[in-house]
This record gives sequence, structure tokens and C-alpha cells, in this order.
Amino acid sequence: MDQRIAAFHDLHSAGCFVMPNPWDVGSARALERMGFPALATTSAGAAWTLGLADNELTLEQSLDHLAAIADAVAVPVNADFQNAFAVEPEQVAAHVKLAAATGVAGLSVEDSTGDDDEPLFGFELAVDRVRAARQAIDESGSGVLLTARSEGFVVGRPDIDETIRRLRAFADAGADCLYAPRIETAEDVAAVVAAVEPKPVNLLINAPFITVAEAAELGVRRISVGGTLARTAWGGFLEASRELADEGTVSRFQGLPNVDALFSST
Repeated sequence: MDQRIAAFHDLHSAGCFVMPNPWDVGSARALERMGFPALATTSAGAAWTLGLADNELTLEQSLDHLAAIADAVAVPVNADFQNAFAVEPEQVAAHVKLAAATGVAGLSVEDSTGDDDEPLFGFELAVDRVRAARQAIDESGSGVLLTARSEGFVVGRPDIDETIRRLRAFADAGADCLYAPRIETAEDVAAVVAAVEPKPVNLLINAPFITVAEAAELGVRRISVGGTLARTAWGGFLEASRELADEGTVSRFQGLPNVDALFSST
């Protein structure tokens, strides 16, 4: 097993770690230098660098992005692989094999369809998709860590009981880690952790509803932030640009970081 993949599995064996989400090579290298033990890609952040909305990223663009980020850093990288750019389990398996070959240490597969009328795959199909991803990883021999995500709270179906039902089934289908983005109460976090234990749970913290220490107390093993760091960067850029365009002033051009110093090898 690749050293970074082995290290990524070890991180999931005990304790709680933070795995922030860079959106390009520069942000990945900056986060690595800050000492984070692993990183995760963000499909939204990657899409924005190309001038696209999150759901407009293609499979080829995603694979290129995963390879670039994994190649840029020495720490393990987890791939936000969305819904594997596929519907049927056979195609999920084929695409997961491609993602596993990019150098990532882990990847996640969602149960979201991208269809506003039917935003989640049916229960049985969703489980079969996770099972296919598991088989694909096993056949690849890579050991890439598989995270299964249930997107109900993201797509307007905030049903904690159904979310837990899906996560349990995903765990039984071979997922190594479970993830329900946008759950935002301590009660729901604790319920998910209890429902799938001893398998680890990833928690998305994209709003100040909980701290890392509090999440760890609830038994969360892994924390990510999705596209929120990218949105933070975009927020500063857009505010400064609008001021320049509308007022002709540059009040935000002060107290800025020395980015060259961050990346300098001397």
C-alpha cells in the first residue's frame, strides 16, 4: 500500500483530525506547510477556479484537478468525487478506478443525483453504488479509503432518520468512513457517530456551529470544511474588487500577507 494511503488509514484509527480543503496547488501547499496531516479537495472550489459552478465540473476536469493536488503535496489527499459522475453502479466503478489512479489517498462518493425533482438516488441504487465503489477500489489494489456521503441535508431533504439509514447501509456495503454534510446540531452529529460506530465519521464545519474540540468530544474522527476556505478567499477578492470598481478606493489593500515568503524555499 502506498505510504500516503497507509498514513491516511492510520489517521482514521483514533482521535480526531482536521482535513481542510484547498482549491488549487498554491492553497494546497500553503495548508500543508501549516501542518495539517491530510487535505481534501473541494469540487466547488475547483470549479470556481475554472469559472464554473460546482455542478458544471466534468469528470476529466475533476480527474486532472485530483492529480494536480495529489502531486503537489506529500500529505494524503482525499478526493471530493461528487456522485462519481455516473448513475449506474458499473459506471461508478469505472470512474472510481480512474480517480484511485490519480494519486489520492481517499475518495468520497455521494448519493445525490443533481436532479432537483429527485435529488437523491433511490435507497437500493445508492447502496449498490457504494458497493460498486468498494469493489472497484479492492480490484485496483490501491487501498484508497472510501467515504460514502448521504446528501439529504444538502439537497433539501433534511431527514436525520433517513440519513442514518443510508449511512448504516453504506457502512455495510463497504464504506470505510461515513459523511452527512450540512448536519448542524450536536444531537444529529452524535446520532450519526453512534449509528455507524466503530466506523469513523467525517463532519463538515462550514459555519461556526461547533468547534473542533467539541466535535472531537462527540466522537467525530475527521473534520473538513468543503468549499468554505475557497469562499473566504473569494469573499476578500470580490469585496476589494467591488470597492475598486465602484469607489475607486483600495482600503482593503493593507495588512496583506507576504505570500512570496510563504512559498519561498530560502
